[in-house]
Amino acid sequence: MRASAHVLALTLAALAAACRTEEPSTPRVLVIGIDGVRPDVLAEVSTPNLDALAADGTFTDRARTTFPSVSGPGWSSLLTGVWPEKHGVTDNSFEGKRYDLYPDFLTRVESVRPELGTFAVADWLPLVEAEDGLPTIGNGVDAKHVIDGYETGWAAGDSLGVTSAVERLTGADPSALFVYLGNPDEVSHETGAIGEEYRGAIALADSHVGRLVAAVRQRPTYSREDWLILVSTDHGRLADGDHGGDSDEERTIFFIASGPSILKGAPDRQVGIVDVAATALAHLGIALDPSWQLDGRPVGLAAPGS
Repeated sequence: MRASAHVLALTLAALAAACRTEEPSTPRVLVIGIDGVRPDVLAEVSTPNLDALAADGTFTDRARTTFPSVSGPGWSSLLTGVWPEKHGVTDNSFEGKRYDLYPDFLTRVESVRPELGTFAVADWLPLVEAEDGLPTIGNGVDAKHVIDGYETGWAAGDSLGVTSAVERLTGADPSALFVYLGNPDEVSHETGAIGEEYRGAIALADSHVGRLVAAVRQRPTYSREDWLILVSTDHGRLADGDHGGDSDEERTIFFIASGPSILKGAPDRQVGIVDVAATALAHLGIALDPSWQLDGRPVGLAAPGS
């Protein structure tokens, strides 16, 4: 009897110690946007890093983007979580934008949880810098790296942006990041095709994704963090590299949500580009306020909105 009681006491003590040492993982999110990637072409390119993320989460190559299928409304919808009729951007002039009413998800994070670190980097200027002071990603984020891809070249600009994000992941404590890669879209426009150069640009973007994922996983605090990695694009394209219309080739995009809090397999509903922001906010534990009038809903989270 005494021996059994002693064993029970030891077992209970061990369980109590385990409960004391296990701390809840801190949710964090990295959103990677790769411009102008057509999903069926993506499937033909060797992309081991994107493939690994897709295998460890939720993936669809049948998500839908905005009409018109161009970057201004596309990235605005991805970042704000609402369709163009709300955010007001219908082309690349960004005229009519209503980011004051429908801000990007990083600005939402800052308004609700200002103690969380936010970061954004892009080499397409309208996303991070605007003459009127109202870029797509608001100026209230903690850190923003502005790169002009037309000056640096898009391949070099993407590399600089990823290096900046890696430095942020390594030397700071960010909770929410957005990293933009513009080279694939520009290569397709320059070549007027979706051929080998375009495929090479997609493969290069995949290597950048690998650098970012490695930086996340090498963080000293990674074992105590719950990272959600979201990857998507703003539009597809036609065989001549053009886009903007309402065809399936132009409006069909891919969506990846990967991480320990994500259900594995295909999503159980149609995914839209507006779902990216909603998923990021929900993972961070930020309640989606009905007054925000978001069109997006969380995708793939084991406990959406928790």
